[in-house]
Amino acid sequence: MIKKLSLISLFTLLPASYYFAQTTVYAYVKDQDGKPLERAEVDLAQSSNDVTADKIGYFQFVDLQPGHYLITVTKPSFESKILEFDVTADEKRKDLGVITLNYSVGNDAGVVVIDDSANDTEDGGSAMQPTVGLLSSGRDAFQNVSAFELGAYWFRPRGVDNRFEDVVFNGVPMSKNDDGRIDFSNWGGLNDVTRYPYENVDNITPSEYTFGNLGGVVYYNTRASSYRKQTSLAYSFTNRSYLHRAMATYSSGLTKNGWAVTLSASRRWGDRAILDGVYQDAYAYFASIEKKFSDRHSINFTGFGSPTYRASNSPNTQEVYDIMGKNYNSYWGWQDGEKRNSRIRNVFEPIFMLTDYLKIGKNSNWTNTVSYQFGSDARSRLDWFHAADPNPTYYRKLPSYGIYTADEFRENAQIDWTSLYQANYLNLNDMNGNPRGAVYTVVEDVNKDKTFNFASHFDTRLKDNWKLNINFNYQNLKSDNFRRIKDLLGANFAYNLNAFDSDVRYNIDNPNVEVREGDRTQYSYELSRNSYALNISSEIDFTKWNVMASIFSSYSEAQRDGDFRSFRFQNNSKGKSAIYDALDAGIKARVTYKINGKNFIVYNGAFFSLAPTLNEIYINPRVVDFVTPGVKNQMINSNELSYILRGQILKLRLSGYYTTINNATEIARYYADVNSDTGTSLSTLVNEAMTGVDKRYIGAELGFDVKITPTLNAIGVASVGEYKYTNNPNVATFDDLNEFRGSDVWGQANIKNYKVAGTPQKAFSFGLKYNSPKYWWVGASANYLMDQYLDFSALNKTPYMYTNPATGDPYPEATPELIQQLTAQKKFDNQFMLNANAGKSFLIGKYRMGISVSVNNILNNRDYVTGGFEQGRNVNFPDALEDSQRAIPYFGPKLWYDRGTTFFTNVYLRF
Repeated sequence: MIKKLSLISLFTLLPASYYFAQTTVYAYVKDQDGKPLERAEVDLAQSSNDVTADKIGYFQFVDLQPGHYLITVTKPSFESKILEFDVTADEKRKDLGVITLNYSVGNDAGVVVIDDSANDTEDGGSAMQPTVGLLSSGRDAFQNVSAFELGAYWFRPRGVDNRFEDVVFNGVPMSKNDDGRIDFSNWGGLNDVTRYPYENVDNITPSEYTFGNLGGVVYYNTRASSYRKQTSLAYSFTNRSYLHRAMATYSSGLTKNGWAVTLSASRRWGDRAILDGVYQDAYAYFASIEKKFSDRHSINFTGFGSPTYRASNSPNTQEVYDIMGKNYNSYWGWQDGEKRNSRIRNVFEPIFMLTDYLKIGKNSNWTNTVSYQFGSDARSRLDWFHAADPNPTYYRKLPSYGIYTADEFRENAQIDWTSLYQANYLNLNDMNGNPRGAVYTVVEDVNKDKTFNFASHFDTRLKDNWKLNINFNYQNLKSDNFRRIKDLLGANFAYNLNAFDSDVRYNIDNPNVEVREGDRTQYSYELSRNSYALNISSEIDFTKWNVMASIFSSYSEAQRDGDFRSFRFQNNSKGKSAIYDALDAGIKARVTYKINGKNFIVYNGAFFSLAPTLNEIYINPRVVDFVTPGVKNQMINSNELSYILRGQILKLRLSGYYTTINNATEIARYYADVNSDTGTSLSTLVNEAMTGVDKRYIGAELGFDVKITPTLNAIGVASVGEYKYTNNPNVATFDDLNEFRGSDVWGQANIKNYKVAGTPQKAFSFGLKYNSPKYWWVGASANYLMDQYLDFSALNKTPYMYTNPATGDPYPEATPELIQQLTAQKKFDNQFMLNANAGKSFLIGKYRMGISVSVNNILNNRDYVTGGFEQGRNVNFPDALEDSQRAIPYFGPKLWYDRGTTFFTNVYLRF
């Protein structure tokens, strides 16, 4: 009887359960132009099973019971939308219609203007480098805050600099072969077409399009049809490295006959920004033209470039800043009533690409790109021949040295261009009327690269949950490097002679030592490099697990070909060197455990080698083909573990990471003085190499975004890291006077436990942002930066510095305590910064207008050091001790300070 009742109850309840389980809710997600939004995320508050819109923007929820529901629809670069609806018992299907997401009005508010002037000088080394994060943002709160709030103050996530990041256009890597870094100026000003990366992966997360490095991958697909159909006009006003920016962009969308065109152009200019003597005039252009032959095949041409003319700003000692203020720049002076800067960077390196898109079958795609980049990167500086150093901040001209008073220094604190011309005029002829060469000139260090690339990407879906990617890249580089005369400053010619080495000819094969404007002088050589890289990755998705693995291997060959034969190195300066080859390999993996639809545990791991760059291979390529002693492939091991919460109210990521870099090579070039008791002088430009360098990066990251109300969000970030050297590497130097000196002379640099410079090692940020339903928003953030360290000179850390060359023993007064005092790494004070931003968009018929403004460092904190380096002048104990005991040292560290309150305003019109 009980069994019968149970069966009757079961079959009685089944129809009701079946009835309620059939309710399906669906909708389409589109942008304001009606274009479907693929991969929009739809978060159902009452369920842990969120969904993603497909290629036509469609999504659905099945088996919804009667009740009240709330969904949030999000997609990067668009404003989120919250929608509430009810499901009743008599509905089998519920159509929510079209959900329209508007473009985010905050896209331009967080633009960070990169100023890489710290890299335009040979006065010393600096770890100050822009990062990929400065130009991109993602859904992750930590990413966004790192880029737009902390990134404005040179914060580098996990301490990783530009050298370890990848930017890729259509499969073509943008990293430079000389130093491995990315030159963002190659596409500066093209914000409209580079605002939304096709793929943006963090840190060591595997990428579908390349193996990547430590600092993540930003992949741009410049296919013309991928840009939304519109015309955009924008104007910006700022006080950072320029004043004005005008930009125009047009996208036709895909026409009926299969053509698509996207064009963009901009100009950035201005000469009255915060820092004295800094000005810029930069243009940019972009063209993408696509022809679609069928649903399976199309070809796209892309060309872009950014001719840039930009003046630099100098690092200065604290003494100079105390006298002249934080806006002081020693690189300029008045000439005929106008400011003229001696350090000008003039760069134009356009790139052209042809990409073929082919769909094979139902599940496979094959994309191939060939590209060619050429152009010139020229950086000017003053040069002098048997004359006084024209630098206004030369240590003998500073008040601490005793020749000038502070007032006299102020009166002579800028370059005296008139006196330079006058010196050349007085030196035009000797007493017999014979012409003589220039005393002062402006020279340019020029790099002309010609780079050919072939990149191939193949992806296929082996099963519904299994994807395979194969990437191949070939690159051929020819890099012409030389110094040329830019301006003779009124002289007839200049001498191609080494004034620091008894006036020997820089090129002994050429008896003519007279050079004129446009001629090569002092050095000329070509570097070539061929590289081949293969990367295979695969991703498998299970109910609870997602696994992705990526492997790569690469082979490269490098060679130097000198044009000048040096007097001292006749057999190693002119002609082709031996080939330096390197073989790399590595593996990356990502394992994701899905606790439920909102909670995830993610592990990422990477182990790979990294071939040395051209600058690391050749210790001084300007003069000789000597390979840096001890240079090897870097070995990189990195692991991270993250907990991720993607809730309706709270989005959070907590990560811990541990990274080691072994066998690194670090090159620095600066002017040094070594104890003359050795019988030789090293008072010249030194090429310093540390090899076998080991470093460790360990820390934790927290990023959260909590929705206090539907319109008010709180965003917080904490980054706590320790980035330090873990061994004492070997030191070698090379210079024109004393030739090569290895670790047998210098020994090792005692830098174990020194901190990696160039970024705060700890950073915190908390902000609030209000998004009004009426399309305006306002936000503010408080930022705290800690543990910023000064970059050091390796020679100052060697035993040679405190060893008496006459006896070979340490100086008696060089006690361990005193050595520690002289060699201790400087730590800068912690700093607080306040930022704010606001914006509003208007819809006027078919026209959308927006305005935004962001302000950094509202409190005008001028005490934050963004970068700096230790001068390597006193590489001997007596002089170093004497200098340290002065009230104001002659050779204190050179620093860059934050510019204080800066703003960026932008207004646009799109239709």
